[in-house]
Amino acid sequence: MFPTATSTPLPHHCAWLTLTILLQLLIILFLNGALHPLFLRWESTAAAAAACKHGRIYVYDLPSMLNKDLLHNCYAISNAGLGSPATGLDAVVPRNLSAAWYWTDMYAAEVIYHDRVNNYRCTTSNPAEATAFYIPFYAGLAVRKYLFSNSTAKDRDRHAASMLDWVKKQPPWRHLNGSDHFLMLGRLTWAFRRLTDDDNEWGSSFIYMPLMKNVLRLTVERSRWDDLEFSVPYPTAFHPRSESDIRQWQDWIRGRQRSNLFTFVGATRKKILNDFRSILMEYCKKETTSCRVVDCSMVPCSDGAPAILEAFLDSDFCLQPKGDGLTRRSVYDCMLAGSIPVYFWRGSFEYQYEWHLPKNASNYSIFIDNNIARNDTSIIKRTLEKFGKEEVMRMRETIIDFLPKLLYSKSNANLGGIEDAFDIAMEGVLKRFEQQRRLMVASKENKED
Repeated sequence: MFPTATSTPLPHHCAWLTLTILLQLLIILFLNGALHPLFLRWESTAAAAAACKHGRIYVYDLPSMLNKDLLHNCYAISNAGLGSPATGLDAVVPRNLSAAWYWTDMYAAEVIYHDRVNNYRCTTSNPAEATAFYIPFYAGLAVRKYLFSNSTAKDRDRHAASMLDWVKKQPPWRHLNGSDHFLMLGRLTWAFRRLTDDDNEWGSSFIYMPLMKNVLRLTVERSRWDDLEFSVPYPTAFHPRSESDIRQWQDWIRGRQRSNLFTFVGATRKKILNDFRSILMEYCKKETTSCRVVDCSMVPCSDGAPAILEAFLDSDFCLQPKGDGLTRRSVYDCMLAGSIPVYFWRGSFEYQYEWHLPKNASNYSIFIDNNIARNDTSIIKRTLEKFGKEEVMRMRETIIDFLPKLLYSKSNANLGGIEDAFDIAMEGVLKRFEQQRRLMVASKENKED
């Protein structure tokens, strides 16, 4: 039979037949569960896109001499930067949490960040898809071996110069001259700011090398006058494996009975004129009814040592003078234990850790000017005694609330919806580059108009 003027055209009839068959196939697949993996894969892709709304990170594969080779025979930064598993803490922390504690070096962040970014949900193997480019150069480890030896300025700059010579040849670098690149500096920024080529001057000149002028830097202490630097928390000894680890530790420090008003952990520095640590040490050793002392010249004070953790756990406040710079790892050990830091220099908290700590430092800490304390150390006890139990609990609860932001979890940890210090740092970097890209596009459009 041939189609007539009143019959349905054959192509239209075939289209409806095809559609009917497809619908039947979909129903059969659905009833047999075959479509479920497809829907799950779609949901997973959509979730990943939402989680990475600020962009993705491309990780360079640097020559091993610039990172992995620097780890040889360095046990303090084994286990992807976490260090060796902690021992002797069974009487200090809940037993089922002891496996989450490591002897983590205070300057191990560049190794920790490299491991974490390699396992980060928002990375990409395609440079064309990247918003940010991570350079996993272990700058702190590269310079450390020369800092305390008879080295030349050229020795201390060698690895940094080699890294920049390598990265400048990469296509992504040439696209924007490194302005969408970033790296992690495990040491304080001052170790990379040598001004001259004098062999007697401290550190390397890495930050002042011309090719570094556009590169964003994460560091455990930033220069307040450098807009390309952002400080991130020092690593502590606690590396949670799960959301449960975090919640249990929060409950533990919340319920801790504390017998000391304040504590001081540290060692005097006899080579420093009018050493403020010596003043605090002498004062605390006399103020035995209120202050607990851990003298690190007498007691082992390796990173996260039981004596340190126990002292902080037993004290409402912890005295925090400046360290090698204005900041100090001890501040994070203190807050990890739910103790309230007492600062003596504004530079220890102002213009530092803006992504991780509350803007109003008085919500979680006390400030006593070091010049006033030098003249009258008794002001320390008088000031701290003014804070009633409810005020102390309020400040401690503030610390407990933001504590996850100060922690570095293990790479395979499942923290549920909690973001740790690394997550917050990566989000900050991606937001910064996203904003930068928008400004560049807007500027280009304005020029075209």
